[in-house]
Amino acid sequence: MAPFHNVRAVLFDLDGTLIDSASDLGAAADKMRTDRGMPSLPLERYRPMAGAGARGMLGEAFGITPEHPEFGLLREEFFTNYQACMTLRTRVFDGVEELVRRLVQSQLAWGVVTNKSARFTEPLTRAIPLFASAGAVVSGDTTPHAKPHPAPLIEAASRLGIAPEHCIYVGDDERDIVAGRAAGMGTVAATYGYLGSTSSAREWGAHAEINFPLDLLQLLNMA
Repeated sequence: MAPFHNVRAVLFDLDGTLIDSASDLGAAADKMRTDRGMPSLPLERYRPMAGAGARGMLGEAFGITPEHPEFGLLREEFFTNYQACMTLRTRVFDGVEELVRRLVQSQLAWGVVTNKSARFTEPLTRAIPLFASAGAVVSGDTTPHAKPHPAPLIEAASRLGIAPEHCIYVGDDERDIVAGRAAGMGTVAATYGYLGSTSSAREWGAHAEINFPLDLLQLLNMA
């Protein structure tokens, strides 16, 4: 049974939902360790936290939180490293290209809402052909607030010219679901993404879950 009706647009988180960028994110953080003479960590250590961006990567690499006095400086160093390698290993998740093709074929609008800043989002989405058909790409610094605030999602719906209640939002982090619900959208937890080790998608309050990108078609009654 499809839980969503009258859907006119699908919005997605980026990292961990549409693209697998864990290898590039992990490499950027790991370079910071090796530059300091610290041993390299395997990708498996970074991958579960990739959906949390700099916060997750620096937490894994150095065991620090955003409250740490040096976090800002370390984050900028991480950003510089990531900017230099962000398209080297990143790929679209299996099934995503087919999913987007089906959405476009069905004349459903689609877009991206990410907490990644525009300095990364714009060159990355330009480099990947998938995003040529996206009707909106909203970055973490597009509006005054980032997720879990609903402002970026409402901005994306506005750019598409579609009311939030006719949109659904798909993401792999709890803040995605919080933002989507606050924006009045249907929400879908993407459990194939990165899901931090202490996270449980069932506790986020999403309206639905998918274990593979193409599972979304069933929720939209398009299977």
